[in-house]
Amino acid sequence: MLPVHWNFRLCFGDVVLQDMELNTLNLHLKKITALLSAVLGASSLYAAPVQAQSATPVPDNGTFDVEQLFAGTCGFCHSAGGRAAGKGPQLMNSPRDDDYLHSRIKNGKSGAMPAFGGAFTDAQIDQIVKYIRALKPREG
Repeated sequence: MLPVHWNFRLCFGDVVLQDMELNTLNLHLKKITALLSAVLGASSLYAAPVQAQSATPVPDNGTFDVEQLFAGTCGFCHSAGGRAAGKGPQLMNSPRDDDYLHSRIKNGKSGAMPAFGGAFTDAQIDQIVKYIRALKPREG
């Protein structure tokens, strides 16, 4: 008895793929799937939650230059000392209340803003909120 050979055809509108072409297409799809899995797997190794930039050390007595601290710690995301939107929102004239700002600084927001509660005391965060409330447009 002779072996049976099947000749498969797959039609996409006017395009007809023979079994040899289908095998080649299947091989390419397997390679693409493997490559995509490798890329996604590797990217997940490097994906990390937002981390706080190293906060400027604050003296234990609680006195510090809030403007300098803000520029060095918060200024990366809140441009012009908080006066303009950057990676984060503009803070000058924020419609949010003080408790909201305090909580956001202390606890952060997953995927958007790091928590600074471990870097600053509540009193220091209150000073940062006062700085934000006092922001005015720069002259010149």
